[in-house]
Formats: sequence, structure tokens, C-alpha cells
Amino acid sequence: MAYVFTICNMVVKDIQLANVNSFPFASDWGHIVTKKESAPRPSDRKGKTSKRVHFVRNLIREVAGFAPYEKRITELLKVGKDKRALKVAKRKLGTHKRAKKKREEMSNVLRKMRSAGAGEKKK
Repeated sequence: MAYVFTICNMVVKDIQLANVNSFPFASDWGHIVTKKESAPRPSDRKGKTSKRVHFVRNLIREVAGFAPYEKRITELLKVGKDKRALKVAKRKLGTHKRAKKKREEMSNVLRKMRSAGAGEKKK
């Protein structure tokens, strides 16, 4: 004797015949297949700087130095006025996200300068 079941508006004559994955009520529903490995897309690289670009930017930073507003941010960070440095950066760069990134960059520069200065004093 065959029983008739209704699961998610699907009529199934026998529960043993019904594959559990064929019902659209779980995250793994549908025909079971092996996932095909796709090649990486060019859009996945978007935003990542290459070695050459990184080298050129560092070279320009060494030659040209810092902009006046960047010098002001470093001075404020030396004194310990992080919030004021963020406000200055936000005013110059336009967005809060860019300002936070610039403040972090300038604090990293200060940290490197201090570690380089400490290394020279020990010698």
C-alpha cells in the first residue's frame, strides 16, 4: 500500500522514494553535484597594489616627503591628540574612513621613526 505525503506543496507517493535533498526547505536542497573549480577572475584582484606600484609610491614618498597636512597630523599624534588628528585628516580628505586610514598610516610612520631612532642611539 503506497501512502501519499505532501511536503512543501509537493506530493510524494512514498517517503522512501523521496530524496530528502529534493525538497526546497533546506540550504542543501536540489540535485547533488560536485562543485566545479573555476579560474580566478580579474575582478578578484581589484584594489590590490602590485610590487611595482608599491615600490614607486615608497620612492616618491622618500623623495617628496610629506604634505603639510600630514606633517600637522604627525605633530598632533606626537602630542597625543589623536581625535584632533582625525578631525584634521577628515577635513582634508573628506571621509571618516579615509581619515582613519591616514591617521593609522601616520602613526605607523611615527612608530618606524621612533624605532629607527632608538636603533641608532644604541649603536
